[in-house]
Amino acid sequence: MSIWKEYYQPRSIEEAVAVLSSSPAPSNIIAGGTDLMLDLNQGNHPPVNALIDITEIEELKTIDVVNSEIIIGACVTHNQIVKDQNVQNNADALIEACGLIGGPQVRNSATIGGNVAHALPAADGTIGLLSLNTEVEIASATGKRRIPITEFFVGPGRSILEGKAEFVTRFFVPLKKACQGSAFKRIMRAQGIALPILNNSVWIERDGDLIKEVRISIGPAGPTPFRAANTEALLRGEIFSDETIALAQQSILGEAKFRTSPRRATAEYRRQLVTELFRNTIIQAWQRTF
Repeated sequence: MSIWKEYYQPRSIEEAVAVLSSSPAPSNIIAGGTDLMLDLNQGNHPPVNALIDITEIEELKTIDVVNSEIIIGACVTHNQIVKDQNVQNNADALIEACGLIGGPQVRNSATIGGNVAHALPAADGTIGLLSLNTEVEIASATGKRRIPITEFFVGPGRSILEGKAEFVTRFFVPLKKACQGSAFKRIMRAQGIALPILNNSVWIERDGDLIKEVRISIGPAGPTPFRAANTEALLRGEIFSDETIALAQQSILGEAKFRTSPRRATAEYRRQLVTELFRNTIIQAWQRTF
């Protein structure tokens, strides 16, 4: 059996939505294809009726700054993000996350839209975006809408797009302001091309020695990309110190839900790793606020 029947290359968002809406299910949007094609070829994804390749839509392949936001098209590759000066100046966590995905060949073809749409709990780009208060734009037959990225995921490998004729078009990342900083770190196997054993992204804003605001994302620490909301609340208004970090480490252990992965790590091993990974990440993010 062929793993797909029809292949389309629309030139606009409107055309892509029309094809997706009119094609018999199941149909899939494809950009870089580094996950989807592998899953189709290995039988980990059911055959599809149509593949709708959105990489010819020019407006989805750019990174722009408009007003107070960086706007990143869904078809922007990880290497484009890593090399972009605007992202470098405003979103260290995303630069570091995208720079660790796969190998050079993967980063040259894999897209940030695919990374998020695949909805894996430990996707590096997703974990980076999650800490940066990112909003996601979604296109459908009724137009476009923006939602917080925290509302995008509904389960392991599942998003609010499931079963609907709509797809991700852009990401909106707030520009960095004074006294703000972010960082991303991961722990991975030696070959460095698979999903991480554990990753962590922290965005922080200081007011003198106080933590004014903070966002913490960890993967995989639950069925969806995880924000440590309880730990964030604990840290707000506290003096940045070793004692405060120690309290946050214990809080993370209380709210994160680690699982055992036969090919990567046990839940207990991840619990042992996360406290030091978090400490290193938040310290680096704090240092970048100066």
